[in-house]
Amino acid sequence: MNTTALLERFSLDGRVALITGASGGIGSALARGLAEAGAHVAISGRDVGKLHTLADEITRSNGTASCFPSDMGEPDAPARLAGDVLTHYKRVDILVNCVGMNRRMPIGEVTPAVYDTIMTTNLRSVFFLTQAIAPHIAANGGGKIINIGSLTSSLALQHVSIYGMSKSALAQLTKTMAVEWALANIQVNCLCPGFIATELTAPLWNDPTRNRWMLDRIPMKRAGQPADLVGMLLVLASSASDYITGQSIYVDGGFTVGSQW
Repeated sequence: MNTTALLERFSLDGRVALITGASGGIGSALARGLAEAGAHVAISGRDVGKLHTLADEITRSNGTASCFPSDMGEPDAPARLAGDVLTHYKRVDILVNCVGMNRRMPIGEVTPAVYDTIMTTNLRSVFFLTQAIAPHIAANGGGKIINIGSLTSSLALQHVSIYGMSKSALAQLTKTMAVEWALANIQVNCLCPGFIATELTAPLWNDPTRNRWMLDRIPMKRAGQPADLVGMLLVLASSASDYITGQSIYVDGGFTVGSQW
């Protein structure tokens, strides 16, 4: 295989990619990566200002992006978002479910309202947005669905019980989606970030005790950056992963592998 043919396997030229949670640190980096690979990117998130800033940045870099503000914590948001994007683009080839939120607290302090807010945003919205989009991906001959998981998709961490429940359920949902839509030529995988340095995780990294705990357990001895996730995203979003489905892939500097003595 020559170099040009090899690179074409990773190209997203002409494909439409919808990504939720794009106003966050990880989501915005993933949106940039999709655009750089040639996709027309539909970016969705709660922060309208950040969405427009991101779209302008992508446009200045010769990419294309359109903004679809949406709060996925609202029960009817998935249907509205799917309808808006399909009306605008007429198709979706790649869906990246990056939306997510967390509130750290002991199990004993979790209220029904907190439980419902996290589960609605992190799991219910993913289920119903994907349910709405998948038939259109299938109708166009297939495509890719990438769910953004977490270390807590497989590991328990203190004070993140509901978040962990939602992300472990997302990993299992990924497997079921992969099985149900395999014959529609839709590959579904779960990309699980490790400890990534973003605005939202800054309190963790700025806490000397937690900083030391994380670095002691990451074999590579550094925080992950949002850009570290882009390479694997492009593998999973492109034809390079046509025979990979139902997998949870960790981009975590080796955290889930183990630690040095």
